Amino acid sequence: MAPALACSLGNAPGSLGQGFSPRRSGRFAATAAADSNPSLHSSSLFAGFDFGTSGARVVVIDKEGEILAERKRQYPAENPAAASAWRATLFALLEEIPVEFRARVGSICLDGTSATTMIVDRNTGELLSRPVLYNESCSQSLPFVHQIAPANHTVLTGTSTLCKMVAWWQRAEKEQRKNAILMHQADWLLYLLHGRLGISDYNNALKVGFDPETEEYPDWLRKQEFGDMLPNVIEPGAVVGKVTSAIATTFGLPPSCVVCTGTTDSIAAFLAARATEPGEAVTSLGSTLAVKLISTERVDDARYGVYSHRIQGQWLVGGASNTGGIVLRQYFSDKELDVLSHAINPNKPSVLDYYPLPSTGERFPVADPNLEPRLEPRPPNDVEFLHGLLESIARIEARAYKLLGDLGSTKLRAVFTSGGGSKNHVWERIRQRVLGVPVSASQHREAAYGAALLALQGSGSIQ
Repeated sequence: MAPALACSLGNAPGSLGQGFSPRRSGRFAATAAADSNPSLHSSSLFAGFDFGTSGARVVVIDKEGEILAERKRQYPAENPAAASAWRATLFALLEEIPVEFRARVGSICLDGTSATTMIVDRNTGELLSRPVLYNESCSQSLPFVHQIAPANHTVLTGTSTLCKMVAWWQRAEKEQRKNAILMHQADWLLYLLHGRLGISDYNNALKVGFDPETEEYPDWLRKQEFGDMLPNVIEPGAVVGKVTSAIATTFGLPPSCVVCTGTTDSIAAFLAARATEPGEAVTSLGSTLAVKLISTERVDDARYGVYSHRIQGQWLVGGASNTGGIVLRQYFSDKELDVLSHAINPNKPSVLDYYPLPSTGERFPVADPNLEPRLEPRPPNDVEFLHGLLESIARIEARAYKLLGDLGSTKLRAVFTSGGGSKNHVWERIRQRVLGVPVSASQHREAAYGAALLALQGSGSIQ
């Protein structure tokens, strides 16, 4: 039996991979893979996959960044958080790429939800536990993690990857420990394409304790008895290897198609928005709310769920809240949201003071696993209720950016919005009033587009 973080997961993949020890990352190469990898040519296309909380999407672009194809799928309703559901969705999306484009895909990249943790047998590829999702807390591990990690470190929250890995380790049998390796959602899905276990990127690995500044695991982490579980970490968008022959044959991909290391969903959304200057930020309004701010200073403080990613030589300071569209959909359909939103006066503040959460627990800007949703009183008028929800989420967003500034980040000066919430123009005007800075929709709103850019901008050399 697999030790539980929860019950063991069936339908695990068989052994697809071989040992692999890529170098730890050098500088991120911003040149297109088609320009630096002789196996790619000018007609090559680039596919990016986004695996979010409720479904997945693929975007195919050319070397100019133009979108040629886009498909999306919801996870199977019967078990949407199962690895088998993610795998089925990945393969279904591959099949839905038009055949003429599929035959020209030269590079693939993929993003997944941050801190969604998987424990895998390094020899067989078998999953040793069910996936532990991004917002699940393993707070029982916190006392131990507090003993080994520096004060206020990113890992010092029950939802961190490290806490989830420690929780598994503390309950695992000796034989399972010996062969176990940590992977993130994006790592595992990419492994299904390239067949090599134990490779991650320094965006996904941040919450297990990887230091993106030194590009190494710190000594306090490596020396632990579970240190051998840690995956090799290289830069996002670096080429790992070619797709397996089985994947190429099954899906009609070129045998020369390469697979790159991935990133997190919020980083991919940031890349899609094309923000470039310090003080510019991207808010991803999907099922949850995630913020990323370009800053000249790195800021990390686990007391508030604040951490800094590194991508393309810049610091992205931010965090992710559990509030967002998932709460709105508990009350309204997409059609109702559209109709009711148009009846709201965005220039008038709502008097309702909510903290909309789907369930108990918050990550950022308040790190409190016991925080209860506040969704009362509910007025009889649905327009007023929705106005209160939208404004309250905007206040949480404003509180998040203010906290980043108070902790030392570059001051906020503009916000681009990605994700489904970016389509709501009334909400955009509410948020601009509450935030006090210009707010606009990203030109490209989907994280899958950012993943496709990483496929395009990969290092172009197989390690």
